Amino acid sequence: MKKPELLVTPQSVEHVEALIQAGADAFLIGEQQFGLRLAGEFSIEQVAAATEKIHAAGKKVYVAMNAIFHNDRVDALAPYMRKLAEIGVDAIVFGDPAMIIARREAEVTIPLHWSPETIATNWFQADYWGKRGATRTVLARELSMDEVIEIKENTKFEIEVQVHGMTCMFQSKRSLLGNYFLYQDKAMEVENRKENRNMFLHDDERNNKYPIYEDLNGTHIFSPNDLCIIDELDELFEAGIDSFKIEGVLQSPEYVVTVTECYRKAIDAYAESADSYFDIKNDLLAKIEEIQPAIRPLDTGFYFKETVY
Repeated sequence: MKKPELLVTPQSVEHVEALIQAGADAFLIGEQQFGLRLAGEFSIEQVAAATEKIHAAGKKVYVAMNAIFHNDRVDALAPYMRKLAEIGVDAIVFGDPAMIIARREAEVTIPLHWSPETIATNWFQADYWGKRGATRTVLARELSMDEVIEIKENTKFEIEVQVHGMTCMFQSKRSLLGNYFLYQDKAMEVENRKENRNMFLHDDERNNKYPIYEDLNGTHIFSPNDLCIIDELDELFEAGIDSFKIEGVLQSPEYVVTVTECYRKAIDAYAESADSYFDIKNDLLAKIEEIQPAIRPLDTGFYFKETVY
């Protein structure tokens, strides 16, 4: 069995070191000027420092350039990519098609990973972007297990799926929190607005709290629950999915380290034998449940929801 890559999202160069020890295989880093919903902000100097540590450990580093680039930001793309090429990063994660042209103009050969959030939903798309330089497709989180497996069976390019953490439900390029406060009598309450990354949008009707924050790329609203399928990985193993992503945005560094250790054990156990994985998977889930924040219930996302056409 080829082990799937275990991809994590560190919050700092120091966090990178802890996650290497925890068993991560690859790291997604960057800065909000170019990347969306990053767990931590990495300047180009910090990208270089992190890359040195990651490569020294025999691991891979990917840089997020998956923001939506309007004309006023396009000119910065090629120079940034040239710096990434000098550093020697292993791939660039993108969603905006402008990145294809910018990469060509920058005359760099860094592999691309196509990550358009909700619209990567079939193998034809994976092949289309693969022929244009994307060696990997990051699948939408809204797909069922059967749909993920079907895509993997029909494409020759790498497939990445999320296995843990929160998912983005909504993004707007506008700063919407101010509008919520202006029309407070018509909108759901926003908690902790002064602490930009510790805010929640309350939905009393559904009894949910949605994490929300604003940054350079606008307003982001996340799922009320955290995805966790550590006890449901066998079908993904059997399908040969190339990369498992642990999303660490808005989580504590210690939490991400512990979760990474658990998924590392799950991957290594299945590589030994399926029975070894089945023997420990419930214990690994219990360990994650012990450290899970009370306001962030765990669920299996869309993997086992029935698709209605």
